[in-house]
Amino acid sequence: MAVFGAFFATFVVERGNAPEIFDIARKTLHLGIGLTNTLVLLTSSILVVLALGALRAGARDTARSAVIGAMLCGGAFIALKVYEYYSLVTAGHGVGENHFYLYYFVLTSVQLFHVCVGMAIPVFLLTQTRRNELGENRMAVVEGGACFWHLVDLLWIALFPLLYLVA
Repeated sequence: MAVFGAFFATFVVERGNAPEIFDIARKTLHLGIGLTNTLVLLTSSILVVLALGALRAGARDTARSAVIGAMLCGGAFIALKVYEYYSLVTAGHGVGENHFYLYYFVLTSVQLFHVCVGMAIPVFLLTQTRRNELGENRMAVVEGGACFWHLVDLLWIALFPLLYLVA
């Protein structure tokens, strides 16, 4: 969070130094994709919460379905972000065009990296849905993984308005 906080602060300062460039560049982003990614990640968080509740209640099938849904959401986020990168780069909006795109690609690629790493969490959760019983220590590990997934979502909730909405 501290690293992202530093990134956010730097972005805001740079935007203050060149507001017209940042606003013009911001308008080239795919707002629909950004909004869809926001909804996808929020849905994945809800599914992880449902999976945890189901695991606690012993409803393994419900937990498994919720985890698979969260995995699909993570995959959708990755696919949409890759498509958005491809669209921007083929339109000539790469890292070297201006500071907005530099920060956009750095911030969102770090986010994307965390989503990719975080995809191990639903995979782990899926393995736990096959266990007959989860002890207190194992459940603590599962909950810690879920917290990481929520942290990744929280970072996107900060990134989305910062990059896509704030003029």
